[in-house]
Amino acid sequence: MTAVDPRDADAAVTDTPATSPAPPDDDTVLGRRYRALTLGIVTVVSLIAFEASAVNTAMPVAARALDGVELYAYAFSAYFTASLFAMALSGEWCDRKGPSAPLFTGIAAFGAGLLVSGSAQRMWLFVGGRAVQGIGGGLVIVALYVVVGRAYPRRLQPAVLASFSAAWVLPVIVGPLAAGTVTEQVGWRWVFLAIPVLVLPPLVVMLPALRALPPGERSAGMDRRRILLALAVAAGAGLLQYAGQDLTWLSLVPAAAGLALLVPCVLRLLPEGTFRAARGLPSVILLRGVAAGAFLGAESFVPLMLVTQRGLSATAAGLSLTGGGLTWALGSWTQSRPRLEPHRERLMGLGMLLIAVSIAAVPLALADSVPVWSVAVAWVLGGYGMGLTISSASVLLLKLSRPEDAGSNSASLQVSDALGNITLVGLSGVLFVAFGGGSITETGATASHHPAAFGAVYAAMAAMALVGAWVTTRLRSDTR
Repeated sequence: MTAVDPRDADAAVTDTPATSPAPPDDDTVLGRRYRALTLGIVTVVSLIAFEASAVNTAMPVAARALDGVELYAYAFSAYFTASLFAMALSGEWCDRKGPSAPLFTGIAAFGAGLLVSGSAQRMWLFVGGRAVQGIGGGLVIVALYVVVGRAYPRRLQPAVLASFSAAWVLPVIVGPLAAGTVTEQVGWRWVFLAIPVLVLPPLVVMLPALRALPPGERSAGMDRRRILLALAVAAGAGLLQYAGQDLTWLSLVPAAAGLALLVPCVLRLLPEGTFRAARGLPSVILLRGVAAGAFLGAESFVPLMLVTQRGLSATAAGLSLTGGGLTWALGSWTQSRPRLEPHRERLMGLGMLLIAVSIAAVPLALADSVPVWSVAVAWVLGGYGMGLTISSASVLLLKLSRPEDAGSNSASLQVSDALGNITLVGLSGVLFVAFGGGSITETGATASHHPAAFGAVYAAMAAMALVGAWVTTRLRSDTR
């Protein structure tokens, strides 16, 4: 059992049959039988979504306050690096013991990470808190999908999964504004410190239904090999990120160690032919990582650019990303239309081109003559491209998978997603530091401009999106 992007309802694969008896035909996910569990799940996802959108808004202020702009990318990649390992662990844990233990452990870890980041006095401690958050997030999202698979009959599962996607809409709208207001009026720390308390009520509501779930069906122990592979990948990615932030000859040592861990383990976790874009399933899995990583690698630096280079407030900078979240949902809805099914590969190609154009347009706002609202317009375009591409990749994965392979192939898709985020956000951080961005100071918006650092990030991520557009030409299997 694996995690999926919560905004992508089509990506879920429930390889565990629902064991609860079928409810009456007129029952729904909000009927008396399932109402408490559904509301609890949606609330937890909404809080995670709110924190994800809020972090983008508060991060520039936090990084400068802690004198750690050179570690800015780490604050994002540490989350995904840790969550990659936690996803594999949670899947095995859920299959053996049921989802309750990993769910509550994940919530506790997520809350602990928020507290560590919110109270950090040094940037490295802030990054460590983000890593703890990543462990919690990875445990939670997998456990929630297992809950859906075991608590709801199959006819209700699509509706529950659609609610996952809908749970992101309000946080995307409200999150940047709320986080920006809190950051400016109270302080950036409270963006992190306030969330843990809000997670407790939905857990209390869900508790009776969670206790009624059956235990895992596996009697054997966890698949330690897969967990160790995921741990090795996370460690290798971390070493590479460390080496990339310290551009000296000595950094070749952790870089070599990171590659030695990362490369062979990734090759065992992903289908053969993934990295050469073999036709069909391997290219679908590769595209997922390229699309997710390129978009996030660019998105992570948008608020920082707007705050330091154009003098926007944290609230206004965060709001520039809101439209992208909304059009992501719109793009996901568009690709689900039955009449567009024969054109799915072309839709994905269009989506990747929209992402590339969007990312390439953002650095134009580095020029004072370009209106700053152009960034928000560009991100609306990119979000729509992501909706077309990410959801379609999940649909194609299921089409190209035999029923007995759907679970493992879904796992590979999520590994690719996480690796794309880790690798390309890390690359963005390396480029940012290499081109002088790490020296931005508290007065960076007026005294220390480094447009080349941002330009390098967006140029690289736009190029990766174009690589993704080429990969879409490889999605159709020769046997189809």
